[in-house]
This record gives sequence, structure tokens and C-alpha cells, in this order.
Amino acid sequence: MRIISGILKARRFSVPKNFPSRPTTDFAKEGLFNMLEHKIDLYDLNILDLCSGTGNISLEFISREAGYITAVDSNFNCVRFLKKNAEQFGVDDQLTTVKSDIIQFLERTGDKYDLIFADPPYGFKQYHDLIRLVFERNLLHENGILIVEHGKETSFEGITQFDFCRNYGNVNFSFFNNQSE
Repeated sequence: MRIISGILKARRFSVPKNFPSRPTTDFAKEGLFNMLEHKIDLYDLNILDLCSGTGNISLEFISREAGYITAVDSNFNCVRFLKKNAEQFGVDDQLTTVKSDIIQFLERTGDKYDLIFADPPYGFKQYHDLIRLVFERNLLHENGILIVEHGKETSFEGITQFDFCRNYGNVNFSFFNNQSE
């Protein structure tokens, strides 16, 4: 895996065999960040990365000096792996790792975020709970964005806050906004 742009550009990290996570492909990640950089100012945001897995997305945000990241994953090995890589890259002061079920985290947190990125396993059964909790609990700042990565068989077009979906190969990103109508 590699960091695509920013202060950590071209830095690589290897994911161990049998790692309990599916990382976002470099192709999809590059498309996502190209779109984000044209849509919002990525500087100095408070970002939540749910199901952070390898930390691929968290480290890309940090590399682009996007702000402070809270990375949540239910797997201890994922949390430890991300923490270790952040320390090796010298960016651990810009990241907090939390071992927690993401639904429980969303039910408990009192923090607000500028951007929430969620990449649960594609067979995840609680997508709608995740989205509902973000908006019911008012976890986004005004004009905040929720991005959910999912497979092609999942659609969120009926949800009020749904904005649009972008496809990068087998990876889909659905965007939701917190703007008033």
C-alpha cells in the first residue's frame, strides 16, 4: 500500500497476510481524494474514520494535512497496526485510535466531525443504522460530509441526506450531506 499525495507521498506499508481487513484500492482512493480536493478544503478538519482497517484512508488524510483523525475499528490487530504505522511515519500526534464497534462508538461519542468516512465490510447489515446515527445524533458540523464505501449491490438513494454516489471499479462511495434544505 502507498500514500498517494502530501507530506508522506510515496511512503509504503505492507499489510500482513491474513489481515482482517479489505483495504480501499489505490485506484479508488486516488479517485476519492481527487474528488474531495475539488469539493472541499481538506485543511484542518476533524475527521472520523470508521472501520479504519489498515489505516490506508486515515494516513492519506494525515499526509494531505487534512487535520486530526479519529480511527475506529473493532479489531485489535487493525488498531495496533495503524498505531504502529502512524508512529513509524511520525504522525501519531495527529491520530487517535479507538478499538470499538462502530455502532456503539456512534451511540456514545459526543464529538462532532467535519467529515466521517465509513468503510465497513461489504456484507455489513447495519449501514442504515450507521447513517441514521450520524444524522440523528448530529455528529457532523454544519456542511459536514458522510462518505460510506460499499459494494455495487448497496444503494442509499432513498435516504434524505443522500447526495450522490461515485463508482471506482468495484468500489462505490456514497456521499451524504448535513446541509439544510
